[in-house]
Amino acid sequence: MAEPVQTPAAFPPRIFSGIQPSGGITLGNYLGALKRFVEKQNEGIETIYCLVDMHAITVWQDPQKLRHATREGAAAFIAAGLDPARSILFNQSQVSAHVELGWIFNCVARLGWMNRMTQFKDKAGKNAEAASLGLYAYPALMAADIMAYHATHVPVGEDQKQHLELTRDIAIKFNHDYGVNFFPIVEPVIEGAATRVMSLRDGSKKMSKSDPSDQSRINLTDDADTIAAKIRKAKTDADPLPETLDGLKDRPEARNLVNIYAALAGTTPAQVVAEHAGAQFGSFKPKLADLAVAHLSPITTQMTRLMQDPAEIDRILGEGADRAEAIARPILDQVYDITGMIRSRR
Repeated sequence: MAEPVQTPAAFPPRIFSGIQPSGGITLGNYLGALKRFVEKQNEGIETIYCLVDMHAITVWQDPQKLRHATREGAAAFIAAGLDPARSILFNQSQVSAHVELGWIFNCVARLGWMNRMTQFKDKAGKNAEAASLGLYAYPALMAADIMAYHATHVPVGEDQKQHLELTRDIAIKFNHDYGVNFFPIVEPVIEGAATRVMSLRDGSKKMSKSDPSDQSRINLTDDADTIAAKIRKAKTDADPLPETLDGLKDRPEARNLVNIYAALAGTTPAQVVAEHAGAQFGSFKPKLADLAVAHLSPITTQMTRLMQDPAEIDRILGEGADRAEAIARPILDQVYDITGMIRSRR
């Protein structure tokens, strides 16, 4: 077995996370991911963010649309306030260490672990036999995305906790199997008032770009009038806002709008309820609409400007990929040494 090559004290704090460019960035993506990504780059920790285009092709993608969605995702990152000079921003397919380490992790992960992944069951549905092998195995690639950088923290939504637990299991098993202390045991970062934004039409379902109804979500490309109209039409109930959060326990649509308001305002759901206690949604929704428009319209405008210069977006992604490669390649080289691969082409 290889000698231990790294100790826990040698793992500097490093954040990694990614967004799949499968078309359309929503308010849920912004509040659950982009907004928090921007905040993290101000905390003195190295931050690496990725458009995971290799994950996107686990279901078939039109190549032209995939390129557009990848650039649009990058534009959303930047428009939301991410500074490519302070954070690393790139698309996954430009750094081959992801898929190389992904194969090694395919050989570390156990079938029983993969069979427990609920998202495959949700996405494949009743026709699982027709799903791609990539859709089944992609949690191992997700683990490789993180571990290729020795990331120590990953901002995730509640629905991604299972994948992060798999990443931890793979890291622990790799370290144990090879008698090393090489991969850190990553920690989830779950915080904020709206880490899981729900559909505007059904408070029991996550806001999703794949929902057939465009009224179920707010897209970052929506103009001010569209944003306001969608909030006005959002499903609620006939009761006024309660005085405490306990009063929202069995009111998912109401709780969702309160969470969104809190996240946009930089406050807490409890404070929102206290401030608007007794208000009907006929008066609360216009205030939420004004807040959403004021917060999101500058992002939409900036995204539109950025998308008019795709060559500049590609340049930013390429420079980010160079910086990411400089971190990931030495880590992957050590993995090859640990696992016994001969590497005589230097």
